[in-house]
Amino acid sequence: MRSYKGRRTRPGKKSDLHIISRKKLLEADRENTGQGLATLLDGWYRTAKSASWKSLEEIRRTYAHADGVPVGDKVYTVFNVKGNQFRLITEIFYEDQTILVRHVLTHAEYDKGNWKQ
Repeated sequence: MRSYKGRRTRPGKKSDLHIISRKKLLEADRENTGQGLATLLDGWYRTAKSASWKSLEEIRRTYAHADGVPVGDKVYTVFNVKGNQFRLITEIFYEDQTILVRHVLTHAEYDKGNWKQ
């Protein structure tokens, strides 16, 4: 299992997920003014921050339409936002309880596939 820069939690201690970076969520809202993303992305952030997901299956208990998308040797977890109008692309290190927010894209931008490069 891959880890993110060795971030570890103490055995037996429940730790909230560490999310890097909330800034990308805020930027996505600014770039898509009038789309109502702020509330939706903040809701995702708060839910994810308090979770202790250990697998995609656990994520799907909360976000049924989350998908694992393999790109090279990585698997990105992609969340549908606003009825599938936007895609939140993350890289999750379950062992370290760390989420890297990679992109927030419109569905059309996501479909172009440029984010995979």
